[in-house]
Amino acid sequence: MRKAMSILVLLVAALPLAAADGLQIYFVDVEGGQATLIVSPSGESMLVDAGWPSKFGQGAERIAEAAKLAGIKQIDYMFLTHYHMDHVGGVPEVAARIPIVTYVDHGPNTETDLMARGLEFSYKQAIGKAKHLVIKPGDHIPMRGLDVEVVAAAGAAISSPVPGAGQPNPVCADTKPIGADPTENAQSAGFVLRYGKFRFIDLGDLTWNKELALVCPANLLGTVDVYLVNHHGADISNSPALVDALHPLVAVVNNGARKGGTPKAWDVVRDSPGLEDLWQLHYSLAGGIRENSPEMFLANPEKGGACQGHWLKLTANADGSFSIFNSRTGFSKAYKR
Repeated sequence: MRKAMSILVLLVAALPLAAADGLQIYFVDVEGGQATLIVSPSGESMLVDAGWPSKFGQGAERIAEAAKLAGIKQIDYMFLTHYHMDHVGGVPEVAARIPIVTYVDHGPNTETDLMARGLEFSYKQAIGKAKHLVIKPGDHIPMRGLDVEVVAAAGAAISSPVPGAGQPNPVCADTKPIGADPTENAQSAGFVLRYGKFRFIDLGDLTWNKELALVCPANLLGTVDVYLVNHHGADISNSPALVDALHPLVAVVNNGARKGGTPKAWDVVRDSPGLEDLWQLHYSLAGGIRENSPEMFLANPEKGGACQGHWLKLTANADGSFSIFNSRTGFSKAYKR
């Protein structure tokens, strides 16, 4: 009986899931980087980052497989949050597997070392003659059926609140700035996505002080249903002022076994009022038994050795309800505020 159930779960996980109505978001396992595939109800797509280059994993193959499952034949928008290898490194290999129509980024790389210059060069080579948008806070990515508003880019933040936001944030009084971050993390482009009553936020690897610019003294971001945890769950991001202001119902962490998943940051997320569940792409070795979520919320529970590359899929409806599906187990959970 158990064997038959396992086979059924695998068959369900392998089925193309594009037939589902509403918004689809695939959280693709690139082992500690980011690759988030968003497919609108109209069928348009946006890939947020492309993970590592192939010498560090199978990210491009896994992204292409997610695109196939989603039923799309091109990436309409390649949204680059920043120029670190675990985000931009896989772009050329993804572009070789699936056509990319428009590239979106915050402008030139602010880091100038040899590796940074090499990453930017490879990215520009991938762009070639494709469309290219340099975004700033307040811009909107024109995806039909969605409102995707850029809230941070190139170290700047929106000056006006997104619709429904703008309330004073009392947690700011107890959240102090830390040392300035001179890296590309602080330059991360991020956005709030709205689909009907559903809200999702992705801020890339934005760090502490840049988070505060978005939520202090007033919360310019409003609340969200799903929070893609900043910086893979690092504790130089995920300030209490940000997480409390977002008030997420669900958090998703694109951590790796040995990357991200810092217990201090996860404690902040779990202490957020109203949080129901924390989903993870990986078991975190740093977190151990106390900090990791129950196994049903883990896409990849391996504590070492080869990773199987299982993904999480979110399906949202315009009424604000949504569900998350674990491709490893077939487990799914529905949510509604």
